[in-house]
Amino acid sequence: MKLDTKIVRASTKPDEATGAVVPPIFQTATYVLEEVGKDKGFDYTRASNPSRQLLEQHLAEIEGVDYGVCFSSGMSAVDSVLKLLKAGDHVVCSDDVYGGVSRHFNEVLIHYGLEFTYVNSSNPEEVEKAVKSNTKLLWIETPTNPLLKITDLNAMNDIAKKNNLLFGVDATFSTPVFLRPIEFGADIVMHSTTKYLSGHNQIIGGAILTNDKKIFDKMKFIQKTIGAVPSPFDCFLVMLGLRTLHLRMERHNSNAQSVAEFLESHPKVSRVAYPGLKSDPGHLIAKEQMLGFSGMISFELKGGIPSGKNLMNGVKLCLLAESLGSVETMITHPATMTHADVPAVERHARGLTDGLVRLSVGIENKEDIIDDLKQALEKA
Repeated sequence: MKLDTKIVRASTKPDEATGAVVPPIFQTATYVLEEVGKDKGFDYTRASNPSRQLLEQHLAEIEGVDYGVCFSSGMSAVDSVLKLLKAGDHVVCSDDVYGGVSRHFNEVLIHYGLEFTYVNSSNPEEVEKAVKSNTKLLWIETPTNPLLKITDLNAMNDIAKKNNLLFGVDATFSTPVFLRPIEFGADIVMHSTTKYLSGHNQIIGGAILTNDKKIFDKMKFIQKTIGAVPSPFDCFLVMLGLRTLHLRMERHNSNAQSVAEFLESHPKVSRVAYPGLKSDPGHLIAKEQMLGFSGMISFELKGGIPSGKNLMNGVKLCLLAESLGSVETMITHPATMTHADVPAVERHARGLTDGLVRLSVGIENKEDIIDDLKQALEKA
């Protein structure tokens, strides 16, 4: 079965009881057992629910893995992976990781004895040098948020296997349509289902995908124990969004390519980060391991902060909003929004300047998106 067919049909079939094409929502907290010690695999929704199970199976098939585990947010999914470690363990992490992840690592998990080193994962030598005797996990984002850095996953797999490390990849920006890290040796793939997978700004969620039965069993135990699970209705909404994932990603990708080329040629723009541009330092690796470049762009204006603020306050079609990966085009100022909790010194060291603008290109007509940016840039 081809990927686009899997996306539409993988785990869905008409409801056995009614023949309904759209699977029903099992909006229940608990289940009646046939007798003591005998059930149908469901006893309490924190542990399992048919709506969540359907989504987990569907995501696993799309990702090309055996197992999927869904959580109430991308951050709860990341936190659950870190619960595989113990005090004294060390993690090597991409330096341009999502601000919520570095905040969790630096402000919460260090108090439980975990250690973290952040490196430019686009440079395998830096990653290799950061590995220590107590390193247990290599955590990679590709493309990264918000600088769109690309990491060579084959190189990361070599480092992980050589040092017996657990290898996890946050592939939220690329989705399984454009990148499936398991094919490059990853042990764990994480997605924020809030973003492209659901695609309509209507839910918060996360997922862990793996081929490793031991990792799956641990994730299911953690999921049940901490209870950070998506509601049945949220799972239903993600399933609805997933059915058009391949179509949306094609449009996100083609729109973003056109917008990035427009921005790169604009006299007020000093720098554009988009892996689909030949000028982008990650272009060749992205072209080699990805089937598309997705819909995220970061850029910087020559006027710095004032110009950036004028741009973002001047847009009419683009929405000034956090999050990404939805059908609507959204524009964000990382320094004051998504990465506001990251100390300025750390942000600047990572290349996250105060004038950086992040654009999540939607599926509207590309000419309308460009026209909106064009008129806003005139005021910048």
